[in-house]
Amino acid sequence: MEALEKGSVYTADIDGYSSEGLGIARVNGAVVFVPHAVRGEEIDLRITKVMKTSCAGEIVKIHNPSPERMEPECPYAGKCGGCAYRHLTYPEELWAKRQRVQDALTRIGGLELTVEEILGAKNPEHYRNKSQYPVGADGSIGFFQARTHKVVPIRRCLIQTEAAGRTAQAVGEWMRRYKISAYDETTGKGLVRHVCVRVNRKGESLCCVVVNGNKVPREPELAAYVTAAVPHTVGVLLNSNTRRGNVVLGDKYRTLFGRNYLMDTLCGLEFKLSMPSFYQVNRDQAEVLYGKALEFAGLTGNETVLDLYCGIGTITLCLAKAAKRVIGAEIVPPAIRDAKENALRNHVENAEFFCGDAADIAAKLESDGLRPDVVTVDPPRKGLAPEVIASVAAMGPEKVVYVSCDPATLGRDVKIFREFGYEAKRAAAVDMFPGTAHVETVVLLSRETNPLTVEVRMEVETGEVKEHPTYKRIQEYVQEKYGFKVHTAYIVEVKRMVGLDMHKAPNAVEQKKHEYHPCPPEKVEAIKDALRHFGLISE
Repeated sequence: MEALEKGSVYTADIDGYSSEGLGIARVNGAVVFVPHAVRGEEIDLRITKVMKTSCAGEIVKIHNPSPERMEPECPYAGKCGGCAYRHLTYPEELWAKRQRVQDALTRIGGLELTVEEILGAKNPEHYRNKSQYPVGADGSIGFFQARTHKVVPIRRCLIQTEAAGRTAQAVGEWMRRYKISAYDETTGKGLVRHVCVRVNRKGESLCCVVVNGNKVPREPELAAYVTAAVPHTVGVLLNSNTRRGNVVLGDKYRTLFGRNYLMDTLCGLEFKLSMPSFYQVNRDQAEVLYGKALEFAGLTGNETVLDLYCGIGTITLCLAKAAKRVIGAEIVPPAIRDAKENALRNHVENAEFFCGDAADIAAKLESDGLRPDVVTVDPPRKGLAPEVIASVAAMGPEKVVYVSCDPATLGRDVKIFREFGYEAKRAAAVDMFPGTAHVETVVLLSRETNPLTVEVRMEVETGEVKEHPTYKRIQEYVQEKYGFKVHTAYIVEVKRMVGLDMHKAPNAVEQKKHEYHPCPPEKVEAIKDALRHFGLISE
């Protein structure tokens, strides 16, 4: 196989797309990623970078342009890093996203499961109800160029609302008029870092200016500029973030005008949104996504449902309409406060909420003996930690509905669930972010085996009946005898260590992409003692 050389030009066909929306070509057995290429095209490409396992290239000439290629309507296409698919027709974009999910489930998840459909957006423009504009050191307001922290000045973005764009421009005018400095991330000096805007269904907006400090000059004028540009602004906030790094929001807020929250409606329910609260950025498609999740859950009104990563309670309260009892868990305190208020506001009496890490809450509920019929999860991009999956499986729900914003981590996690006895039965994709390479997925997992509940086996030789303890009973034994707690994942680890049949239960240590600490020696011995106590291993 001839190695590719930087600067050399080759002719190749584009046969698909990468997870970032780049065209994929194969030259002399090597994979080449080509920006702005379209499936089915024959192109001349120049190698721009040679890496260990692949190459990067650029288009020199297109021999046969695809009918799915279109001229981008956005003047910033190819300049900012926001949209990867502006050069594709929308049907081709949907094909690329559905195929991305299919590839992840097949290649990473090892599943023989077809993605049923991808649900496209009726309105693929101006759909984002939350916008975050970085401010460059020179005062430019816009979005980062791809793979850099260079801000591309943008006046009108096709996926942001017009109100958000006018708000960002008003902040820029205020900065120029009163010579307010912009933050320089290389020196850590300067004031204004980001402009964040939320917009609700009625067109009302909430503006938050993130600054490197606790105050800025001319604060009343800032509020005046914003409200003059966008009269339906309900609040202007100042957020203090003095930390170096990429985190947008700090922990301290101050209200300069109006109120510090926004009201919005979703799935017929009313929600209170504070600035840091998680809320799906595409309201219309969120209703499609949640509708698909409810369909997969198949609730009859008699179920107990646990919703992990519940945010402000959007999915939880939608589930509450069709379930007997719902429990939401989220690590962000303001979001949980909003979730509780949202339950009261919508007169939902069968929902309760807990604040804490998903792994800790799942383990606590599992140890308390909670046995939900359905568990829903909507984790961040990094997916689920192994201990969360172990705790969910230990509860033994009939169904797990997994809502994912990253097909790769979804594929990894459904593979782990399968080892716990949960098989993926259905999958559907939802285009929440038209124009970009991101895609949401809903997967239904059903319990095929339940190795973590009490089993009874007959010993052929003696006729003796032996009880196989639940994880909870093992945990209780260790707690009572040794005075400390052991996590479900640790029990899994030790069972494998001693050679017990785990009914396909996974070894959490093998999941390299999560930070996982092996079971401490003292807990290994305590768990072995419990296994001996219950007759699972010999002395």
